[in-house]
Amino acid sequence: MILGDNGRVDPSAGARRQIRGRSHAALATSLDGRPYASLVATACDIAGNPLLLLSDLAQHTRNLAADPRVSLLFEDTAGHDDPLAGPRLSLLGRAAAIDDAAARARFLARHPSAAAYAGFRDFRLYRVTAERGHLVAGFGRIEWIDGAALRSAGDAAALAAAEAEIVAHMNADHGDAVALYAARLLCRPGTGWAMTGIDPEGIDLRRGGECGRLDFPAPVHDPAAARAALIALADQARAAPPAPRE
Repeated sequence: MILGDNGRVDPSAGARRQIRGRSHAALATSLDGRPYASLVATACDIAGNPLLLLSDLAQHTRNLAADPRVSLLFEDTAGHDDPLAGPRLSLLGRAAAIDDAAARARFLARHPSAAAYAGFRDFRLYRVTAERGHLVAGFGRIEWIDGAALRSAGDAAALAAAEAEIVAHMNADHGDAVALYAARLLCRPGTGWAMTGIDPEGIDLRRGGECGRLDFPAPVHDPAAARAALIALADQARAAPPAPRE
């Protein structure tokens, strides 16, 4: 949970968590002036802009060629007796094809199965630049959020440059800590968890087709701060009780 300066839950942080924490979203594009909805795999660049890997042959990609305006629905309603009580974010923005090696690497780390077709000539990576978002965080907790607030603040260039090294080091040398993050802090025990990314606000984990998101208590922007945050999370995980068995 990320708090604002007034000590209350920061709605923009909650919105960013929806974007970063989900691995799929509903994509709405325009088809002859009518809304067309589809399901897409999503990841984020290090600032939190959504990334989509789309085929030129897909209907939604042809729609984007005519009108780059999109809406993405990110939702976390699983486990709620009433799905409408769960949090969700409707993001409004514009999608543009990009040639960005770091963004591509982040997408493939999030969705390793996409490597089988990501190199095909008809597939392109798109970045969605958010213009605003509509967050429904629960009953009576509804906010419009400016696009700039849906991206991480601060200069994360140093962290971005070190991301691949940090992730590789954690998976190779500290797999026990990664497993503890999942089991003790996310209550998702089991073997095979790996870190797939780190950004100013947290880390991404994956095991098979299962993704997990763990937030930092405060933003980090360089490798030294990231190391301190990862050690603190490991200490917190070791002190936490084991997740109850179902």
